Amino acid sequence: MNQRWRPSVTVAAIIERDGRFLLVEEETSGGLRLNNPAGHLDPGESPAEGCAREALEETAWHFRPTHLVGVYLSRFIKKSDGEDVTYLRFAFCGELGAHAPERPLDEGIVRTVWMTADELRASADRHRSPLLLRCLEDYLAGVRLPLSSIYCDPSVYEVG
Repeated sequence: MNQRWRPSVTVAAIIERDGRFLLVEEETSGGLRLNNPAGHLDPGESPAEGCAREALEETAWHFRPTHLVGVYLSRFIKKSDGEDVTYLRFAFCGELGAHAPERPLDEGIVRTVWMTADELRASADRHRSPLLLRCLEDYLAGVRLPLSSIYCDPSVYEVG
């Protein structure tokens, strides 16, 4: 029986402060990697809500998405078991809020780091996803779409 193809929907925050970008360094099967604060969209939340939640969980910084930077698709084959994985990423920029240093970071997150665009470009071999750099370049090019570009039907918030 054929299974229906379903990409993993993820959300990512592009957070800039004083010319530096907030990233996470995380444990992966390939070792320590850099990534945007990002994660999977949960049931019952919009992509912007999921992005704010993931940013807080992974960095202990409050974040309010104000614009959609883009929607991205990537695919890879897991070396461990040959699984074919596709990610559909919604990337947002927005306003950095208060830091909550007492909050523990998500499992697997080693630390947060602030890096310049040039430092990010120079560390591409350490990126968890090829989308990290693409999202950054689109952000730096000024790509900003209104949050209303993503429509969430009320059924998203209904308990089944």
